[in-house]
Amino acid sequence: KDLEKYKGFEKLGGNRKAIYDAILEQLEKLKTAFDKKPHGSLSAEATYLCDTIKPQMVALRAAVDKAEGVMEASIYPYPTYEQMIYHHHF
Repeated sequence: KDLEKYKGFEKLGGNRKAIYDAILEQLEKLKTAFDKKPHGSLSAEATYLCDTIKPQMVALRAAVDKAEGVMEASIYPYPTYEQMIYHHHF
């Protein structure tokens, strides 16, 4: 929805497309890494999750954080931190 607003005027949308593409790229990397998770040894699995999956989750989170900064609040599907913390003021 966010990109649709800039159809025909892509330059006005800034780097939104690149930001959203980065989310998809990081998500695919996470899926690929998760598919390679070792099985059989809980220790090896735990090490893999900490050393490989967790950093990839951090990279995905960073990409999503960038999107949150440019996305119109009305189309964001989750409440903002401000709404969660100060909901009693709204």
